[in-house]
Order: sequence, then structure tokens, then C-alpha cells
Amino acid sequence: MGSVDILSGMKRFEIPGRLTVLEGNGDLLKLEATTEWSRAEIYFHGAHVTDFRKHGEPPLLFTSQCSRFTSDHPIRGGIPVIFPWFGPREGLPTHGFARIARWELHEATAVPEGGVSLRFGFPETALSTTWPPFSASYVVTITDRLVLALILTNLAPEQPLVFENCLHSYFHLGALDAASVHGLQGATYLDKTDNFNAKTETADAIRIASETDRIYLDSPGTVELLDPTLHRRIRIEKSGSASTVVWNPWIARAQQIPDLGNDDYLRMICIESGNVDRNRITLPPGHSNTLQVALSSAPL
Repeated sequence: MGSVDILSGMKRFEIPGRLTVLEGNGDLLKLEATTEWSRAEIYFHGAHVTDFRKHGEPPLLFTSQCSRFTSDHPIRGGIPVIFPWFGPREGLPTHGFARIARWELHEATAVPEGGVSLRFGFPETALSTTWPPFSASYVVTITDRLVLALILTNLAPEQPLVFENCLHSYFHLGALDAASVHGLQGATYLDKTDNFNAKTETADAIRIASETDRIYLDSPGTVELLDPTLHRRIRIEKSGSASTVVWNPWIARAQQIPDLGNDDYLRMICIESGNVDRNRITLPPGHSNTLQVALSSAPL
């Protein structure tokens, strides 16, 4: 089926004045949602939210202008869906197969308060069939905030489903050197820039002044990102998430990433909610797991 036919078939999900299906970058299909308070952009490729912004405000999310919008590469920025593993695996896609699959839209509804809710389903792929049988749904709700729920069910009759997951949020900043991350003081983290050595976070306000790649373990609480340059506070509320990943590539690493601009690190930070390393999920047969993240902003 050609892209024109697929686009035509997706038009049945449109909601006049609220939701439009159209071709995006690289001829990949995307959804544009408009609510009473905000607008958002979601690609079918990876069920990837690439933009969310409240009316009259800067974007909440960072998406690289150098991103490859192709079916065999993940989109750089926004909110990639990481499943069923986090990080690299030899011979396999980094961060799993979910972010490079074309998800299916199962339902689009107008939320009574003036928003939009979208429910995606994960299709069977060649890589996913090598795993125990599972189903994955992803619900994206757009109002004055962005709420994301990744729901995984183990369909195997006897075998547990063991996985890592993460909603890999890239946040847009006015200036990295003025921003700070709050809510992780006292947590143990694995420092990837120091051979994954375990350390304890002593700072109330975490500031980025070098390459930063940390997995904060057993950190289920709310995290806040303060951005004085844009005069706003971003609140990251989560449930079903025991890990928090904080990442910024800094100067040298940014130059090694082909789909990231050399200076993009100055305008972004990743604060990722999920279950990684020792916090990975072991899901018994017939059971479901929900990772939910609510992103909101307020004046600072």
C-alpha cells in the first residue's frame, strides 16, 4: 500500500478542529493535535511525540533540526519510546525496537475538557517475534499538559516477560548553563561517563557542566526542571517508573552524533522516566504494567 493510500485510510481518525493526519518530514505520516490550551505533533514512526507546546509559549520538547526522518532510524528528540531494552545491544537497535516501528493508531477521541486522546498499538515485527508474546499500547493525552501511558501485557502462558522501558523525554531549554534539575537528591546513580560506577547524588539542584549520562535508581518521585531563561518550571510526574535518566552529550559527544547539531546540547536536556538496570520489570504471564508520565509547565 502506497503512502497516499495509507494517508487516506488514516483520515477516518481526524477530528475537525482538533486532529489532522498529514505527511510530515521524510514523507512519514504524523498527527497534529490542537486543543484549547496547546498543540502537539506525533509521528506514527515510533509513536513519537515530536512537539508539545502551550499556546503562546516556547516548545516544551526539543527535536533536532538534523534528525533523520526515515523509517529505519529513530527520530532525534521529542519523546522516543524505549522498549524492551535500554542502551546498546550487539547487532540490535540501540534502545530496543519500539522507537523504529510504525505504530498503529487504534483510537482518537476528543476529551470533554477540550483535549485529544490517542491510543496506539504496537504491531508485530520481525524482532518482536523473537520475544515472548506481548501486547503494547501507548496512550497520548493532550490538554494543558502532556500525559503518556505505555501499557505492556505479557501474553505468554507460562514465561515471564523481562524488559526495560523508558519514555526518553528531550526538553527544550533557553540556556543549559542556567537550568537545574531537582528531586533526585539522595538517590544512587550509575555514572556512564565513569564506567557505570555507583554514586550518591548530593546536590539539590543538579547543573550540567560536562557530559552527563546518569541512571538514577529507585527514584520514583516527581522531578522538576527549572529554566530561568525561559522563566518556567517543567514538572515531570510519573507512576510505574523506578528509574530516572539524566543525559546531556556536552561538546565532544554532540559532535559525534550525526543527527544532532554541534551546539544543540546547549538547548536541551533529557530527563527520562522508566525502569532500567536493576529496576527492570519482570512481568508474570497474564499481567500488565503501566508506565505513566505527566509533563506540565508553569511560570517560574
